[in-house]
Amino acid sequence: MKPKFGVVVFPGSNCDHDAYFAVKKILGYDAEFLWHKETDLKNSDVIILPGGFSYGDYLRTGSIARFSPIMNSVIDFANKGGYVIGICNGFQILLEAGLLPGAMQQNESLKFICEDVYLSVKNKDTVFTKSIDTEILKIPIAHGEGNYFADDDTLKELEDNEQIVFQYSSQDNNIDKKYNPNGSLLNIAGIVNKRKNVLGMMPHPERSCDPILRKTDGQKIFKSIAENIFN
Repeated sequence: MKPKFGVVVFPGSNCDHDAYFAVKKILGYDAEFLWHKETDLKNSDVIILPGGFSYGDYLRTGSIARFSPIMNSVIDFANKGGYVIGICNGFQILLEAGLLPGAMQQNESLKFICEDVYLSVKNKDTVFTKSIDTEILKIPIAHGEGNYFADDDTLKELEDNEQIVFQYSSQDNNIDKKYNPNGSLLNIAGIVNKRKNVLGMMPHPERSCDPILRKTDGQKIFKSIAENIFN
């Protein structure tokens, strides 16, 4: 049984079509766009909050999109155990919505960064990672505010509950600040909630799915979801 992905579209989203193309055209799963003013998730099994600049990133990234009508449905869906993945701006929206702990700050360099990075897969006991057959993924980033911040108690809780899923690393799985592109605490690139049904990550797996681009590591995340969501 193949899952249906619902891709939410906010004003300013610019990776919605990338996500739709990756899961539907490349991987062959069912997918449908969900306009932010709607409340119907259209029987989606997985919700994708895509990257971009929702509402122009005014105030704080994700802070206005969090109040779009569809987010009430997404929050209810997640709280009932539904699977949600927020990518880049989508991760920022999940933080603003309280579905994940912590906050995003400007990159330490104060510059927008667009490059390929290596990710250490720290927790394979989630739907999003269970089928990943490697310890390292190579996936692009493109953000100006990806510097993950949380207080010490929250960071300890994330570590104790194994909620840190991806960390910036070297190609040979060395996790060190010099491989951290944005200053994110603990080199965090992606986390899940305690229930492990909501994933937020700054790198863009949907941009690493097409063999034409010679980048396919992002497929591993979407395939893992598809292979494990109904188990």
